[in-house]
Amino acid sequence: MLLIVFYFGIVAILFYTDVYIPETPSYANIIVILILVFASTLLEFFEEYRSNKAAEKLKQLVATTTTVLRDGKEIQIPIKEVTLGDIVVLSAGSMIPADLRVLESKDLYVGQSSLTGESDAVRKLVNSELTLDNLDSISDLDTICFMGTNVISGSARCAVIKTADSTYFGKVAHTITTGKPKSSFQVGIESISKLLIRFMLVLTPIVFLLNAWKHSPITAFTFSVAIAICITPLLLPVILSSSLSKGAVKMSKKKTIVKKLDSIQNFGAMNILCTDKTGTLTEDKIVLEKYLDINGDEDLRILKHAFLNSYFQTGLRGNIDEAVVTRGLQNGMTEYTDKYKLVDEIPFDFSRRRLSVIVSDGTKKQLITKGAVEEILEICTMVDYKGQTSPITKQIKDNIKQISNNLNKDGLRVIAVCQKNDIKDIEKFRSRKRKKYGSSWFYWIFRSTKGICKICNRKIK
Repeated sequence: MLLIVFYFGIVAILFYTDVYIPETPSYANIIVILILVFASTLLEFFEEYRSNKAAEKLKQLVATTTTVLRDGKEIQIPIKEVTLGDIVVLSAGSMIPADLRVLESKDLYVGQSSLTGESDAVRKLVNSELTLDNLDSISDLDTICFMGTNVISGSARCAVIKTADSTYFGKVAHTITTGKPKSSFQVGIESISKLLIRFMLVLTPIVFLLNAWKHSPITAFTFSVAIAICITPLLLPVILSSSLSKGAVKMSKKKTIVKKLDSIQNFGAMNILCTDKTGTLTEDKIVLEKYLDINGDEDLRILKHAFLNSYFQTGLRGNIDEAVVTRGLQNGMTEYTDKYKLVDEIPFDFSRRRLSVIVSDGTKKQLITKGAVEEILEICTMVDYKGQTSPITKQIKDNIKQISNNLNKDGLRVIAVCQKNDIKDIEKFRSRKRKKYGSSWFYWIFRSTKGICKICNRKIK
């Protein structure tokens, strides 16, 4: 940019020396410089415009969506299509698409580190527990979910009250004025431009003073300007833009989009480039490999309880849940979807690392929990093996941990499932830290993280 401004300064001087002073104006030098400048600018503009259009198409393929309630149905829409008055359905892992007012919530905790810098999750409620004395900042409101934050655990339904730039996040973003740091290539070009300007500022007056002794001031000034133009590399912008554009074209043939031409030089200066190939060499498909009891033997009862937990949970259904439900349906467990009804749920919590559902078959209520192996071992006091219940011992725990470690070494991820039957007249449930399940059964369930290589069609551990 500095070099372009420098060339326009030369054009201004040429208007005086080649057009204003002579009796017969000459526009040749001015036209040449302007053509070179505009050719360089247009070349860079069209290359970056084409790259940005291609990047926009890619963004549309991976656009972030949110779940809203419209016409009585939950549908997925792009975040940019969220409007005032929409009812947004939130669950663990959801991004907050706008400023929302909480209407219904179930153990909803939101991470606001992007706004406040605080790593602790904040609980959001339907009715505020704050007083005016406790309210120091708008971000402290416990009935509002702010755009740019995300749900750590729990579920909720909220109404949209602010969108886009009107949100608190949008107003904060407008106050940030810091630009992107300059690349080493841009710094180098600017240093060259500054060096040329210094040469001109020093050399032009010297040439003018030396020639003013023997010639008229106008002749001396014209000659000094000519010297300044001669030491200026007029083709430098065109050479730079054409070279970088050629690099961008070659990169496009390798299916790589270059949004900024200046970045090509930085890319070429890399010694090591690390990329994540997940989903490229593998099918990116999660499957349930085994459902084992505490001794490592397969048991359909484990699959049944895992299926009930994954099928009836109302939060964000992940790849593990999809794999469990698919395997359960393949094993003829469709009847359980009608036989059992969801009574309540304790949503997934990243600190508890487990999720519980309470289901009923009409005669009894049953609490089914799945989560990390360590967490399930911590809350269980009993084990059930082939219909016989006994207290869980250290030996049993060590054996379970050993089985889990062996499966992890084989590339399998292990999760545990437990249940509790003696639930009487409790109607509503909420999470409690480290509550022991006095008569729980302990089950195993795991899913495979192995992929299928698209090249050799073999499993990758």
